[in-house]
Amino acid sequence: MTTTCIPIKNLSSDADSHRFPLDQWYVAGFSSELADKPIARTFLNRKVVLFRTGAGQVAALEDRCCHRSLPLSCGTVEGAGVRCGYHGLLYAPNGQCIEIPGQERIPSKARVKAYPVVEKNQIIWIWMARDEDAEPTRPAPDYPFHDDPRYKFGSGNYHYRSPWQLIHDNLLDLSHLGYVHLQTIGGDARLHMNAPMKVSSEGDRVKVVRLMPDSSPPPTYRAAWPFGEKCERWQEIEFDLTHLRIWTGAVEPGTDAIDDPDRGGFHMRGFHGITPETEETCHYFWSMSSTKHPDMPDNIDAVIQQTAFTFDEDRTIIEAQYRNMLAFGDKANWIDIHVDAGANRARRIVSELLRKQAAAEPADS
Repeated sequence: MTTTCIPIKNLSSDADSHRFPLDQWYVAGFSSELADKPIARTFLNRKVVLFRTGAGQVAALEDRCCHRSLPLSCGTVEGAGVRCGYHGLLYAPNGQCIEIPGQERIPSKARVKAYPVVEKNQIIWIWMARDEDAEPTRPAPDYPFHDDPRYKFGSGNYHYRSPWQLIHDNLLDLSHLGYVHLQTIGGDARLHMNAPMKVSSEGDRVKVVRLMPDSSPPPTYRAAWPFGEKCERWQEIEFDLTHLRIWTGAVEPGTDAIDDPDRGGFHMRGFHGITPETEETCHYFWSMSSTKHPDMPDNIDAVIQQTAFTFDEDRTIIEAQYRNMLAFGDKANWIDIHVDAGANRARRIVSELLRKQAAAEPADS
């Protein structure tokens, strides 16, 4: 008997993934997310299933069984891999089918694509390659603050109904804090808008530094540290293509200099992994690590709660922004103001990577 498959649209197209910069480590999630069930996610238009084997190995496979295309994320995790929930085919972390119930011989073609993944500093990184089966050309990024005893951290993730670069724009421009985040990390809006901003870049990275002496401590800072009426604030933002590192905080006046890399005071180190899902949606994986004042109770729960509230506010703004962009279409032209310098550099980096990627593609691709 010959089985005829009905053609369907390929929703996990490698060609579609070329609309994003490839040969990159993107954030796939956090170690704490992988328990006893597989997780279905789409990265760069590619459907992926994430799981951890009984031996503790993290794996990422194409989210389909090679038998009848049921998502493997509908199955179960076992000691050796993930088992399809339709006919029980068992897949190892390398994508090879290693068991077919009721059948001894396993066809060599019974396999699905496996993606390189690395678990590092409690972050799961996935390598999205330009060429099929290409191996990573560099190590996954480091983020040592998750393992630094000076800090405690919490994490979460959001699904955004907006393109990923709108979140880059938001994170590289913290002048909006005084307007959007008044209940948490905001502060005086005029001070935020007028704070001198130093923007630098090296390779595919951008750094934005803003120093704000003579600030009024915002609510989150007051809840975590015994500030008086004033504090000396800093904001350091480092953009990498697939994630941003934001180091903010404050010292009490008359103590450490706010431009001293070894300054004390209250620190908040934010990790922001922005991974495209499609052209119009994305994943936002975040963590916040903070220090604790010796004379105050453990503050990490309050910091994480207020951080999540802050990101709720950002998502409301960004998704409303994107809906309006769609509504106005060609009329939604932008003008730049002084706070856009960092975001504009990041957009140029993405554009240049995509230009080089397109130039390297075969003419018939």
